[in-house]
Order: sequence, then C-alpha cells, then structure tokens
Amino acid sequence: MRLWLQRLMAAEHGGAAVEYAMVLPVFITLIVGGLCAGNLAFAVNSLHYAVQDAARCASVKTTVCTSQSNIQSYAAGRYSGPQISPSFSYSTGGCGHTVSATATYPIILAAATLNVPISASACYP
Repeated sequence: MRLWLQRLMAAEHGGAAVEYAMVLPVFITLIVGGLCAGNLAFAVNSLHYAVQDAARCASVKTTVCTSQSNIQSYAAGRYSGPQISPSFSYSTGGCGHTVSATATYPIILAAATLNVPISASACYP
C-alpha cells in the first residue's frame, strides 16, 4: 500500500490538464468581457451618431425634419446599435437644434444584471 502511495505522489501525469482547468475560466471571462465591452462601445457610438445626424437634419434638412416627432423618429431610424430602445428628445435651446438621447444597456452577469445608463446629446446651429 505504501508503494502505491509513493508512485501516486511521484506521478506527473495530468499536470497540464490541471493547469488548463485553472486557466480556462479566467480566459473565458476575459473573452466574454471583451465582447460585452465592445457591444457597449458600439451602442454608445451608434447613439452619438443618431443624435448628431438628427440635430443636423433639424437644422439643414427642413423639408424632412419638419416637427419634433419627425426629428425623434428620424433619430430612432438612424440608431443601428443593439436593441436597447433609446428615447430621443428635441429642443431648440441655447446653441440651436439640440437632440438628446438616453438608454439603459444591460450587462448580463452570471447571477445578476448590471444596467449601465448611456446618454448622448448633440447641438447644431
């Protein structure tokens, strides 16, 4: 029995499998985290593009963007990011035609959901 225990302690078979099992969860977490961060950046970039284009439309394309509801629907049509349902608002404030948007981006974790608020605003004279 003692000889069997000595052989077991001296054996090095399966060392790579143990190291792989220790590194794999960290690697998968980094890959999934990078994908989530990239998707969040895509949502923010798309939201900024939509409000900038809608503010420009309100100022320059007066035949297309004639009313507040037209401008809001134009901005919603320009948004091409993930399905997070942003809400757009339009005003004619201090700098000219201002279009703003807010949305909540959900990051789904293993046991909970983390809601990240994102917003964008653009003004075109």
